[in-house]
Amino acid sequence: MANSSATCAIREVAKDVWTFSCPFSRFNLFPVGGRSTAIKLSNGDVWVLASTPLDEATKAKLGEIGPVKWIIGADAVHHLFLGDYKKQYPDAKLIAVDEAAKKKEKEGLKFDGLWGADPPNSKYGFEDDIKHCYFSGFKNKDVAFFHPASKTMIEADLLFNLPATEQYSKTGSSGKFPFFTNLDPYTWAHKKFAWSLGVDKEAMKRDVKTVAGWDFERIIPCHGDVIEKDGKKAWMEAYKWYLD
Repeated sequence: MANSSATCAIREVAKDVWTFSCPFSRFNLFPVGGRSTAIKLSNGDVWVLASTPLDEATKAKLGEIGPVKWIIGADAVHHLFLGDYKKQYPDAKLIAVDEAAKKKEKEGLKFDGLWGADPPNSKYGFEDDIKHCYFSGFKNKDVAFFHPASKTMIEADLLFNLPATEQYSKTGSSGKFPFFTNLDPYTWAHKKFAWSLGVDKEAMKRDVKTVAGWDFERIIPCHGDVIEKDGKKAWMEAYKWYLD
C-alpha cells in the first residue's frame, strides 16, 4: 500500500461522512485500492473504519472533523493499521473482529469489543448513529455498517466495485486489472465470489437479508469506487444467489 499523502484522495461524500481513498495492489499485482471511512456522530465524536495508512493528510483531516473515539477493524484482513490509529488516538475504543485481534496479539493491542467473540447483538456505544451486522458465515468475517442519517452502507470485502478509479486517481494509473474483467456487483463473477466466500450458507442468508432490510442509497466499499446511488439494488444483485 502506498502511504504517501500525495496519493490518497480525501473527500466528504455526504454530510459528516469522509472517505480516504488510497492505491493498494493485492499481491502487488491486482489494483483493488484501499479506503478508510470517517463518520462524525451526532454527539460530535468521530468513528473511523481504519483500513489505510495514517499519513499526515489523514491525521490533519481527522483533526478537523473532531475527536476520534472509535477505531474499527471491519474484518479479519483489514487490520494492518489498527495499531497506528490506536497509538495516535489512545483514548479511542478499538473494536474489531476476533480473527483480526488474534493476528495483532504480538503488538499487544487491547481491544474494547470483538465481533465473533462477544455475544451476538452486543452493543458498543455508537449504535444510535451506526448499525452493524457481523457476517459470521463469510470467510473474512466481515462486518457491514449502516449510517441512516446519510443512507450509507460501509463495508470491507463483502462487495467490490472495481476498477478502483478514485483510489488510483492521484497515481497516474487507471486502477484497472491487467488481463482481467473488472469486478462490480452486477457481474456473474461477483455473484460467484460472494457465494464461494460464504462458508455457512444459512448464516449468510440471514445476514444478507438483514443488510437488505436497511434503507441505504450509497455503498462505501474498501475496494473500488463508491456507489453513490442505487446501492440497495447493487447489494441485492451481488447477493442474489442468497436471496433467491
